[in-house]
Parts: sequence; structure tokens; C-alpha cells
Amino acid sequence: MQRVLGAGPLHWGAVTTARRSGRAGLRLLAEAGRRKVALLWQPVSGGAAPPTGNDAPEGGSGGKGGCALDWRRGKHVAAAAQAGLDAPGLLPMVETFCGRAMHVAEADLVQQLRSSRPEKEKRQWVHGILETIQRCSHVLEVSIPVKRDSGHWEVIEGWRAQHSQHLLPCKGGVRFCESINIDDVKALAALMTYKCAVVGPFGSAGAVMFSLAGPGTDVAAPDINTGEREMSWIADTYSRTLGFKDINAHACVTGKPISQGGIHGRVPATGRGLLRGVENYINNTLYMNLIGLSPGFPGKTFVLQGFGNTGLHTMRYLHRHGACCVCVGEVDGAIYNSSGIHPKELEDYKKEHGTIVGFPKAEPYEGSVLEVPCDILIPAAVEKQLTKENAPRVQAKIIAEAANGPTTPAAHEIFLQRNILVIPDLYVNAGGVTVSFFEWLKNLNHVSYGRLTFKYDRDSNYHLLLSVQQSLERTLGKGSGEIPIVPSPEFQARVAGASEKDIVHSGLAYTMDRSAQQIMSMATRYNLGLDQRTAAYLCAIEKVFRVYNEAGFAY
Repeated sequence: MQRVLGAGPLHWGAVTTARRSGRAGLRLLAEAGRRKVALLWQPVSGGAAPPTGNDAPEGGSGGKGGCALDWRRGKHVAAAAQAGLDAPGLLPMVETFCGRAMHVAEADLVQQLRSSRPEKEKRQWVHGILETIQRCSHVLEVSIPVKRDSGHWEVIEGWRAQHSQHLLPCKGGVRFCESINIDDVKALAALMTYKCAVVGPFGSAGAVMFSLAGPGTDVAAPDINTGEREMSWIADTYSRTLGFKDINAHACVTGKPISQGGIHGRVPATGRGLLRGVENYINNTLYMNLIGLSPGFPGKTFVLQGFGNTGLHTMRYLHRHGACCVCVGEVDGAIYNSSGIHPKELEDYKKEHGTIVGFPKAEPYEGSVLEVPCDILIPAAVEKQLTKENAPRVQAKIIAEAANGPTTPAAHEIFLQRNILVIPDLYVNAGGVTVSFFEWLKNLNHVSYGRLTFKYDRDSNYHLLLSVQQSLERTLGKGSGEIPIVPSPEFQARVAGASEKDIVHSGLAYTMDRSAQQIMSMATRYNLGLDQRTAAYLCAIEKVFRVYNEAGFAY
């Protein structure tokens, strides 16, 4: 689900409630008055998540009435094709990528149906489900009047998109952004559907503020220009208004401060997930041989576009694993040092000066950071950064999409032709939504992970050490005297059991590893080679298709 204030819809009753509730409601409305707000969402559940958006393959239709669907070209993609443009917006990009995957999958989905129905009916059934998957279920638009301190009144636009309701609750981000529009909201909601289907935790949708929030309906999370503060406001307002009788009220949003029910490890989750995602590929000898790169992080160079929360933690984790950051770019400038840039030093400098420009241990860089020679390029800013214009000049072997939709369809084709491995956004930046799922479960369970087992685990581990000691003494005889068992530092650190952060990190690693194997297996099954994006979309589509096929999708 995708939300946007400028991204999610509000009812007048909700606005009135916000005004009357004061506190969080007024704070959020006041903050919304400073910019348009985008809210992105996806449904929460333990299985696959259905994707949305109109898929529109670039290569024309898949046939008429045959096994391949005659996919409808989205109006945006059609207009772009007529104008000779390279996907002018995020929605046509998502439509194109999704359409390609559906075209690949359709024949197999028909064959997989366990039904005695005639072949024509099977094709029609598959067609109906895929048409349902690709469409955005609900979009709401709202205009919110806001009075500024000067006395001037301004009307803020908001949109909320629920891309799919095949699983609930819906999950998505809250975005405050001046450049957002309704198509972007639909595209981001669709990406959330596919992303959650790939990694497993949620469905997809979008909602706006407390009026549409709810732990079983819509679960918000931070996105551009929002963070713990805004999530705390929403949770507080919902729990004191519509959710005042709901014991699970604080589960209406994730990404909250720890004191408000947040979870340890949520802030760096996207960066940590990206590390694990890249690690699954860079340690895979088969894929590294395909692109002519040696396995492992040590000695590898990387370039980072965007030094926000995701960029900072990505840089930090890759640095710890032996990779060297040679260039960092932000909206106001870029810096370069062939010997490497230390993440903590750059973080401290930005905290003090509010910018990376002027960092004393690097030189200013005037060119495009996307074209700097490196092993790994990490676009962690906004969408549509890699296009058909600059793709031929990219000098990286691996592109890890930390941002949503940074690569256009035309650039994607160029990278495949140039033998560049693109690790797609709907997999590699899914660490945030994965840990959001853990936070949501924590809020529903009303207890921190590990809290109930700390003492039991510690006592069990000490009993284990004592048992080993006594066993050795019995075997070697009394004459050998007492045989002390000294635990290693690694074991000593785990004697008390797993902390909440340990459990979050372990669960995130397991999710990213499992998802990578599924994507690689799908690429092998369809002989896709380096086209991991299509493989990831296929994983998502098959999971969502299974939900609709087994539950029924007609009303």
C-alpha cells in the first residue's frame, strides 16, 4: 500500500478528529502543511503479497486468445513509446517490469493449474487473476486546508493507494514530498506488493494518517521525509482517538521509537538488508564468474548515491566487511577519495555541517557519481536515476538498488547487454519492511523478543558447560583432578541467550538468504541469466497468484 499526503486520502471526519484531538493530530497536520505528503502501503500477512499496477510489456502483446495473454499496454507506457521517451514516470516502469514477468509466467501458470476444466477456461482463469494482480485496488484523494502561521491558508493534496488487499493488513510508507503525484503513489504501492511477496511478511496497500490506520487494516512506516517522530505522532493519535479501545493500537505503524513500541535494529534495517542481499550474490561463484569479478567483499570498491539513513548504514556495513567507498554523492554535491572514505568520519562531518560538501578527507567531485569506476554502485536516492542516456557510461560490475525504482526499463536492457549484475530493488532494499514485520508482531505479542527466555537460556548454557566438565572428569578419572571448561568469547557473549537485536538480525539474515535462493532458482528455471529483476517479479507473481487461485478472487 502506498501513502502520500500528496499520498493518502483523508476524510473530513478524520481531519476534524485530528483538530479536536490536538497533540499528535495537530502536529501531523501542521507538518503536512509544509509539504505534500506521500504514503506508501502493503498488506501484512505471513504469505505472499499480491502485486498491482498495470503491467505493460515493451515488446507488444503476448498473443490473442492463445496461451500467452494479450497484455494491455498501460496508457503511460503507450504514450511514452509514441513519444520515444524512456519511461517518463515510476508507474510505467513498474508496469513494464511486471508485464514482462507475467508474459514469462503465464504459460506455466496455466499448466500448473490442478483442474479438469477445459484449456480455454484455464487460460481465462489465469488471465483474470493476473489482471487482478496488476491493477491497483483502491486509490483515494483528499485535499486538506492548512492555516500557516502567517494566516495564509494552503490546501495540501494527499493520496492513498491500496494496491492489493489479498492479504491484510496493508503495509506501506508515509512520504512527505513536493514532487509526488498519484501515479507515483500507485507505483510505490505496487512495488510494496511485489517486495512483500518476495520476502514474505506483508501484503500491499496504502493509507493516510490515523483515519485509515489500524493494526489489522493499514500499517504505516517511514519513507521520504518521515521517521520515528512522525510514526510516534500517528501511533499516539490513533491510540487516543479511533483506537482508544484497541489494545493493539500501537501496531498501527512501524518504525516507532523504542519507547513507543519500536524494535531494536529497525533504523539500520534497510542498510543491513542490502548488505546481506549483496553478500548472497558477491559470494556466489557462479554469478561472479558471469560478470568477471572475484567473490567476496575485501578489496572491492563501491560508490554511494545518497547519504541518508539507508546510504549511511549501507556504507557502514560494507566498510566493516572489507569494501572501500571511493565516492559519495548528495543532492548538493559529491566527494571522492580513491583511498577510501570512512563512514564514521563522514557521518560526524555531516552531523556538524549539515552536508558532505567540504569533507576534508576527500576531494570535490564534479561529474556524475553514477559513472565513477567501481565494483559496486549503490543508488540510494530516488527513482529513475539510471536511464538509457547514462547507462552506457556506468562503470560498475554490480548495481544494488537501495532506492525504489532507480533503473528505467531501457537502462535495465543496457545493463543486461553489458553483463552488469543488477540486484533489484524489490529484493535488496526489503530489509526495512522485513524488520517492520518483526516490530508489528512484537506489538501484537506485547512483549520484547527474548525477554521471557533470557534467564532460562543462561541457566541452560551453564548447565551444559557443567555437564561437559563432569563427563570429561568421569572419563579421564579422578586422578586428573578438576578439568575447568572455559567458554570461548563467542559462546560467552551468547550465554544469556539472544537479545531483541540478535533475533532481529538473525531473522533478517534468514529472510534475505532464503529470498535470494528463491530468486536465483527462478532465474535458473526460466534461463534468465543475469536478469534477476524478472526473476524477482516472477517469485512475487507466483506467490500472489497462488493466494488468489486457492482463495478465489471473484466478487
